[in-house]
Amino acid sequence: MTSADPSAVPSVGAPVPVVTVTDTHGAPVTVGAPCAPPTLLVFVPFAFSRTCTAELGELQAGLPELDAAGVRLLAVSCDPMFALRAWAEQDGYTFGLLSDFWPHGRAARAFGVFDDGQGFARRGSFLLDAAGVVRWSLVHPGGQARPFAAYRRAVEALADPAAGVWDAHR
Repeated sequence: MTSADPSAVPSVGAPVPVVTVTDTHGAPVTVGAPCAPPTLLVFVPFAFSRTCTAELGELQAGLPELDAAGVRLLAVSCDPMFALRAWAEQDGYTFGLLSDFWPHGRAARAFGVFDDGQGFARRGSFLLDAAGVVRWSLVHPGGQARPFAAYRRAVEALADPAAGVWDAHR
């Protein structure tokens, strides 16, 4: 099994990889380009799985906080767009769900969280600023949910330049 390569994860302060993925209706969405709003990019392994569903439910509940801070939330999975659309409709997600299905895992690879042996994205989260720079990242092992409190602290630090940036996984 070849797992995700932690050395390929973009470092805090590094330029964001620019990738284009598909939303739940087939429209292309480019992530990482400068001048985009600050973006919280959350990679999840599988639609409809227990841990992923719990994480996205917590993100949905915290969406008003992210919106108030001017941060766009996007979740990315290697599942097909149709599965992601069904998941969003079933669970009421109102933020963007993006399919990294084809070319399979291209976005996850760009962010160093694709597991070649298993064929899915690991639990990686990245806060991208408007200048196209990684301001915060967190990569968790399989089965371990990321707490919303970590996202809250990262977004607060983004709003306060004196707070700096940090790499939660290193």
